[in-house]
Amino acid sequence: MYDIIIIGAGPAGLTAALYALRAGKSVLVIEKGVFGGQMTFSPKIENFPTAMEVSGTELADKMVEQVLNHGADMEMDTVLGVEDLGTTKKVHGEYADYEAKAVIIATGAAHRHLGIDREEDFIGNGISFCAVCDGAFYKDHDVVVIGGGNSAMQEAILLSKTSRKVTMVQNLAALTGEGKLAEEIEKAENITVIYNSVVQSILGEDTFGGITIRNTLTGETEQLQADGMFVAIGLVPETGSFKELITLDKFGYVDADESCFTNVPGIFTAGDCRKKAVRQITTAAADGAVAALAACKFVE
Repeated sequence: MYDIIIIGAGPAGLTAALYALRAGKSVLVIEKGVFGGQMTFSPKIENFPTAMEVSGTELADKMVEQVLNHGADMEMDTVLGVEDLGTTKKVHGEYADYEAKAVIIATGAAHRHLGIDREEDFIGNGISFCAVCDGAFYKDHDVVVIGGGNSAMQEAILLSKTSRKVTMVQNLAALTGEGKLAEEIEKAENITVIYNSVVQSILGEDTFGGITIRNTLTGETEQLQADGMFVAIGLVPETGSFKELITLDKFGYVDADESCFTNVPGIFTAGDCRKKAVRQITTAAADGAVAALAACKFVE
């Protein structure tokens, strides 16, 4: 029996764990994938306070170390659901069940897929969602990056350091991320941006050979030969396991405000899985602090 179980070990979950531990609570953090969450896929972070420049992996390692030093228990498991038993909550995992007086859902969000034919067949074999993970495989090759926000621009900039040519495909008429990143994209000699276009199909049979894109204004199609494709078109909340328990909005995000309370007493939420306007490491960490303090008060 723990005081608080935190589902998800991204910046929201790890910050929540830190605050709860410092308040003298027993804490279990359950993570199904990578400790550190989505930030581990970011090659360079320059907007986190006190860190002029840090990789996502390095920042995640520091957060995990800090939480472990304060006495957190950590488990690798996939949470299948949470059961409200009134005074306690039971978390059902793939490998075990866990019980606590309060639960914080900080499961974040996963990479959004394009939803085109044969996409799943080429994931890990021509299609990737992480340049820092897979960019080295495309040294001196041609790649395409799908998207036009911060993540897509960061992916393109990183890939341009080693790839021969990077082509960005953006469905809107302009890039939608930070101005500084857009300036870097414009200055890079081997990055080209194609606007108002969407991916229609994948070229190649057994080996990824590129994509066919369609201009949304003219309807014209064009083939782009490439050795790899990096998809950066946003995230999908990882909340499916809780849809029968707590209220979600129409997009699947937890319907909770800045207080981080869900509609079920004793169950709180934090980070990118919560309905919110801004999703950044700093806002995830802020949610973690708020949720932890609320959970501690509930336990007490």
